[in-house]
Order: sequence, then C-alpha cells, then structure tokens
Amino acid sequence: MPGEDTRADGPRGGRATDWKQDVIWRLEAVGFQALFAFLRLLGVERASALGGWLLRTLGPLTGTQKTVMRNPRIAFPEMPPDRREALAREQWDRTGRTFAELAVMDQLTPAGGRVEVVGMERLHALRDSGRPAVLISGHLANFEVMAAVIMASGVPCQVTYRAANNPYVDAQIRKSRERYGIRLFAPKGDGTRDLMAGMKRGDSIALLVDQKYNQGPEVEFFGQPVNASPGAARLALKFGTVMQPLSVVRLPGARFRVTAHEPITVRETEDKAAAVLAGIQAANRFVEDRVREVPEDWFWVHKRWPDRVYAALEAAAPSAERRNGPQ
Repeated sequence: MPGEDTRADGPRGGRATDWKQDVIWRLEAVGFQALFAFLRLLGVERASALGGWLLRTLGPLTGTQKTVMRNPRIAFPEMPPDRREALAREQWDRTGRTFAELAVMDQLTPAGGRVEVVGMERLHALRDSGRPAVLISGHLANFEVMAAVIMASGVPCQVTYRAANNPYVDAQIRKSRERYGIRLFAPKGDGTRDLMAGMKRGDSIALLVDQKYNQGPEVEFFGQPVNASPGAARLALKFGTVMQPLSVVRLPGARFRVTAHEPITVRETEDKAAAVLAGIQAANRFVEDRVREVPEDWFWVHKRWPDRVYAALEAAAPSAERRNGPQ
C-alpha cells in the first residue's frame, strides 16, 4: 500500500507533492507503458516466456532471494536443499510470467481459449441467486486469471487490490484490468464503505487471504502461527453468505485451469469471535492445501509468517547445518 498521499491533483488526490517525486513517477510510468506495449507486441506466449526468463535470471540476485529460500524451510521443513533450490528457480520463472502476462490479460480469459474452468456452475448459481458471496483465494499461479473468470461468469463483484506506490503506474494497471472486464475497484485502506455498500446491493467481493498482517486473529498456516485478516469471515457472517474458494494452476503454454471449490460456510454461533476465527482458519487451510498440491505456483517472495518464526528458523539453522550440512 502507498504511504501517506501528499499529492494535490494526482490520480488519487491529496496534498501538493514534491515536484521531483512527481517527475520520477511520470518517468517510471512512461517506462512501464513502453514495456507493456512491447509485451503486447510479443503476444501471449513470448511475453510470458520473456517475463519468466527475466526473473529466473535476475530474481536470485536480489535481496528477496533470501525470503524465497527461507519460506520453503518453514512450509516444508523436510524438503531437501536441492529441491528447495529448484523450487526457488521455478517460482521466479512463474512470478516473472505472471507480471508479464498482466500486459496481455485480455487474452487470458475463458473466451480466449487459454483458461479452462472447473465448477463454473457454482459461479453461475451464485450469479442467478442475486445474493452476495465472499470469493477467496491466495497468490496462486497468475491470480489475475481468477478475476477474469469471475467477470466472465457474470457474478457482479468488487475485486480488492493493492495499489501501486506510483499513482500513474497504478492508473495504467487499473486500465489493463479493465480490458478483461474489471471496473469495480475497492482499494484496501479506503474502500471499506464501498465494499459494504456493494454487498448490500448484492455484489460479491473477491479477496486474497494469504497476505501478511501484523495484527489480527492468529491462525495456523503450514503448522506455524500467522496473523490473518478477519474480513472475509466477518463479511460472510454479517451477510449470511458463504466464502466461495477459487484456485488457479498454471498449465504449459501460458494456459490455466481455474476451479471453483466447495463453498465454506461460516457457521453462526453464540461466540461470534470463535465463528470468525474458524472461518479464517478454514480459508487459510484452503490456501495451504493448494500450495501443497503445486508449490511452484505460490508467491514465495513475500514474508507470510511473523518475524519470530523467521528468527526461530535462523536460530535453528546452525544446529541443522552441523547435522546435515549447509541449508
């Protein structure tokens, strides 16, 4: 999320910005626009392959590589070091592909023939009911494809997203999403009222539930404690609806399979906090199960666990190295 907005007449308003920062933002936006135009000229498969090659080559040279190597040690402590290294290389490739594919997302839809959908009848039933639901998922494969499927299903939906720090780049990203049907935005941090109003009208909302939070209820993720947002479960409980899980897996040739899974019911009890906690745990377990199925598809570059989990991992590393060699 962006920090305090200090712009007066920029894309998202605020106070007057430093003109140097504004110039930098605009130059970055020009470069971003040129890159997207180039990727669109390449076409879907070549653009995807180029993005994969770039991050597969450059990603391991960045500081983020440390996180990419540590996360599987938390999630899969028994995984051999050579397997973790292979996982890291493959996730860089897939992350690069996901970024490059944003430029051609209008071609990554069910109508375009590159996306197959399992369980579309669940989304159609939701559409026909006229009632809102909370669609949930995680940072799996190209998670943007799931939004394209939601739009194609006809379910009226508000899709939350994390705004880019550069407001001009953010405007371009929003425009690229409009190419595949998304026109309802509720940026986190300033869109809560819009989300609530939308659900009262019958609009569903879509949320990624595997982001890191420093506060919030504590649930278990891969056997370790994490703070999670209670929003998805609270909204499902408030509106008497379900959490509808979606997943996506990457297939060869810049193709994808999206699945609408069995809905998760947040059961109302006398202890509302306990009901919400159970719903949040179920949502995180759903994401964990999908990651276990295809580890390479998850977004391993972000620090999902609390700092204390990483500290414990590092503290345990010397003894593990003495027993098994370097990790």
